[in-house]
Amino acid sequence: MLRGVKSLMRPDTRLVGVTSGGAWLVERLQKDLGLSGSPGIISSAMHRDDFARRGLAATAQTSLPFDVNGADVLLLDDVLYTGRTIRAVLNELFDFGRPGCVRLAVLVDRGGRELPVAADFAAARLALPASQSLALARDEQGAFSFQVEQA
Repeated sequence: MLRGVKSLMRPDTRLVGVTSGGAWLVERLQKDLGLSGSPGIISSAMHRDDFARRGLAATAQTSLPFDVNGADVLLLDDVLYTGRTIRAVLNELFDFGRPGCVRLAVLVDRGGRELPVAADFAAARLALPASQSLALARDEQGAFSFQVEQA
């Protein structure tokens, strides 16, 4: 993931992690890349098309410590599946301004798209049946692992 993100970086790129798995990744990558300041965190909660059913999640809320207008934004997420979360995140991002460029890097692209969304970088591609989900976990030492769960 680090190599893929490095290849997408420009001198003015701002990293933004999608809560919650992407937020964990962006914290780690910000440090591993030696970037100053804090990365952005963005929540899809307020723009989800299933908000009435899900409500507000207990995850972190959006925090973008930079001017979004004209910014080069690299969104980071753990799993890309239907594209609905990324659609919601883009709506949230545009509530804060109009970025100059938005790109997407994910740990795993599991296919199954319902919307025309594609990652600029995916560390891995994995096919799972719709009856299963892939969840990123982080232990106390900060190590990441994936768990396959029944949806």
